[in-house]
Amino acid sequence: LWFETGWKVEGDAAVTVIACPDEVRHARLRETRGWTDEKIAAVESWQWKQSDKIRAADLVVDNGGTLADLDAEKCRALADELGARIASAEEIAKSAYAVVLGVKPQALEKTLAPLKEILKERETPFFFISMAAGTSMDKIAAYAGASYPTVRIMPNLPVAVGEGMILWSKNASLDGEAEACFLNAFAKTGTLDAIPEAMMDAAAALSGCGPAFVALFAEALADGAVACGVPRDKAQLYAEKTILGTAAYLIQTGMHPAVLKDAVCSPGGTTIAGVEALEKCAFGGAAASAVIASFEKTKKL
Repeated sequence: LWFETGWKVEGDAAVTVIACPDEVRHARLRETRGWTDEKIAAVESWQWKQSDKIRAADLVVDNGGTLADLDAEKCRALADELGARIASAEEIAKSAYAVVLGVKPQALEKTLAPLKEILKERETPFFFISMAAGTSMDKIAAYAGASYPTVRIMPNLPVAVGEGMILWSKNASLDGEAEACFLNAFAKTGTLDAIPEAMMDAAAALSGCGPAFVALFAEALADGAVACGVPRDKAQLYAEKTILGTAAYLIQTGMHPAVLKDAVCSPGGTTIAGVEALEKCAFGGAAASAVIASFEKTKKL
């Protein structure tokens, strides 16, 4: 999957990005579309009001960008959903400003290898945004034939509802303009945290894989409540809201999880009995082992 942020504007096929800095975006729209400031303001106001949480389709003024994928059926389905157009990877590599490499790490070399000469001959600026797990920026450079400006990210599933955790690193050649474009594009997808690339795989084992672990925990909590006589739909809601509320409380107060646990556990009470049952099953060790196992697998990719 490639997502074009269209700084090279060509006639009716132009794609102009809401995610780029205001002055750049507005200038492009005035020059290439003849839009007035009033029309720009009206279109942007309409787009952002569609949802308080950003979706991929909200990133563009004209359409959902340009997509390319080896799986034609999947590409068509996503293009229909986003209102995007479909093009070849070669076409996108010739003109896109921000190129999102949303492919599995095993497919990245095959994706970039045919584009080496196109990228080498480009005269206009561009940068990569790669979300390929376990793939360093040095390896991306090797696949692309040169070290181009690159942002490496690891988002997680909750970005779809604006509550994601997005880890990111950049290489030395990424300039401030490209960085601003990236940060603006992803600003409403959740929390962005810049970290050293050497930490990326370990941190992603928690934030990237964590939603599956949390979902498993939510399901298990609901199962326990159902076993005690609570209807399934109510049990699932209670489990989800308990996890959501506890996470929000920890973030807003800065309280250590152990302190919160102790605050809820009354001496000889019901909660400490449940904590004891979890510890008998090595709950803490199992959760930590899940993150470690994910990290070890990432290193093998």
